[in-house]
Amino acid sequence: MGELTNFSNIGEKLEHQLNDVGIITFEELKQSGSREAWLRILARDPSACLMRLLALEGAIQGVRWHYLDEKTKESLKEFYHQHKGR
Repeated sequence: MGELTNFSNIGEKLEHQLNDVGIITFEELKQSGSREAWLRILARDPSACLMRLLALEGAIQGVRWHYLDEKTKESLKEFYHQHKGR
């Protein structure tokens, strides 16, 4: 395990996916942002879901994704649907 599993919402699987797309440190995750990180994961794993996107944003904000404010959740849902074609 690397450093990313020390942050909210990031387990071993998500850390591995982030590492696979070139995001190794928390600073790199913050710089890329949740949307860009998720798009990179989606390019390799078409099953990348909304919960993964929310988890990434929660990790950046330092909260469990359940506690993201509603405006942020809605914005991320919109982004997700734009890129998943639903």
